[in-house]
Amino acid sequence: MKTIGMIGGMSWESTVSYYQTINQSINKSQGGHHSAKLVLVSVDFAEIEKYQASNEWDKAAGVLIQAAQALEKAGADFFVICTNTMHKVATVVQAEVNIPLLHIADATGQNLKLRGIKKVGLLGTAFTMEQEFYKGYLEREFGIEVIVPNGVQRRLIHDVIYNELCMGRVSRRSKSDYISIIEDLHAEGAEGVILGCTEIGLLVKAEDTDILLFDTTKIHVEHTVSHALSS
Repeated sequence: MKTIGMIGGMSWESTVSYYQTINQSINKSQGGHHSAKLVLVSVDFAEIEKYQASNEWDKAAGVLIQAAQALEKAGADFFVICTNTMHKVATVVQAEVNIPLLHIADATGQNLKLRGIKKVGLLGTAFTMEQEFYKGYLEREFGIEVIVPNGVQRRLIHDVIYNELCMGRVSRRSKSDYISIIEDLHAEGAEGVILGCTEIGLLVKAEDTDILLFDTTKIHVEHTVSHALSS
């Protein structure tokens, strides 16, 4: 079994889901008392959020580079960044270590491709929905058309993530708002919707709608476990 490196804390609410689900999946596969071999570096999200808000992505990247280097020194065989938004600096971080990064959009794109998805909706932070580092990756690498909600909806989605989900708060009203937005994207031709922030799965579940949802936390975890158990 390979040793997994995790950069977490963005936010720690979703990092808990990563840690728990990885270990559950390893145990389900291997049985007995097996659990994952992993190293976790959890950053202070307040620092990252400040750099995001002030558009100082180089400084945010610096925090993640230090974390990735710590994982490498601790013996991780590969690493994951347990958030979608910070994959904006994934290439910069990867360049500073010798262990491979399992990119969350790559895992998601592979899953979409296997399901034959040609057009998909995307929910996430404003950075993820509006910038090209995520949408462009899926379009360029997998030929999948990505659509996003309108401006008012994007602001609502973003605010719920930062002001509620990252703080551990789950609201029925926010769930209803998210489901309405998912339905709007479906009406615009999306064959499914990516839950493109690792906290959204805390709010919206597959059973909440008949529309196909792609929870990036679950997808990334599956990809991580598969890689950890590969020879």
